[in-house]
Amino acid sequence: GHTIDDQAETVLLGLARGSGARSLAGMRARKGAYRRPFLTMTRADTEAICAHEGLSYWTDPTNVDVDGPLRSQVRGRVLPLLDDVLGPGITSTLARTAEQLHEDADLLEQLGVDALERAIGAQPGDNSPGDAQITLSVEVLSQEHRAARTRALRQAAILAGSPAGTLARRHIDEVDRLLTHWHGQGPIHLPGPVFVRRQSGNLVLSSHTVN
Repeated sequence: GHTIDDQAETVLLGLARGSGARSLAGMRARKGAYRRPFLTMTRADTEAICAHEGLSYWTDPTNVDVDGPLRSQVRGRVLPLLDDVLGPGITSTLARTAEQLHEDADLLEQLGVDALERAIGAQPGDNSPGDAQITLSVEVLSQEHRAARTRALRQAAILAGSPAGTLARRHIDEVDRLLTHWHGQGPIHLPGPVFVRRQSGNLVLSSHTVN
């Protein structure tokens, strides 16, 4: 099971990748059918409890290989160095940061959902997942805060068929320029493939482009 040590490693890896609030929020204790009951306990504590109760457990060999995968190097090299330089407790501090960011990320995502609903609601048609295209009001989206607007654009791209795991910040920034720096540029190609174009005061996301 994942422990607070795993949470700290997740936050550090997210920082190294330049990730946003959702990624830096790390793992959730509850997500759907999954539970992580040891997320507030250290790996050493869980091992000590198992030893005290006479419980056997399996250790992933990569966990102790400091020359192995990147996560293992963070575990074996980076966290001990941070603990030595910044003082003991860095693992708990990183986990506490993740917990606070969960709340922020939840709020920002809800603001994005609300912005998307307003942008879709301003247009005729259903605009439901599976439709041939998603149409968003440029006027409505332009009035939104960038943090909410870019999250709305990301959700719209996913609704239009772009896989969430392939959408990078640079993709969404390019789509956002169709709103904020419009000068007649052509469609933006997103993974999927999904194309986004500005047309008659709207952003149109579809699985085909128009020449």
